[in-house]
Amino acid sequence: MLTEFALRNLKPRTALYKIADRDGMYVAVSPVGTLSFRYDYRVNGRWETLTIDRYGQSASLSNCGPN
Repeated sequence: MLTEFALRNLKPRTALYKIADRDGMYVAVSPVGTLSFRYDYRVNGRWETLTIDRYGQSASLSNCGPN
């Protein structure tokens, strides 16, 4: 599973890359360093991607999960 420490230490590369979390959830790291939480799922035989939020703006691991 991804941690705050791991997210803070992700560095941009020349192309977008993904760091998997679990169950289709992952973080996409853009070439400019933007981290986006994304979820891949399948609907009617097609793969879809849901972009949830960007890390560091309103989303962080501390405000996710059960209350």
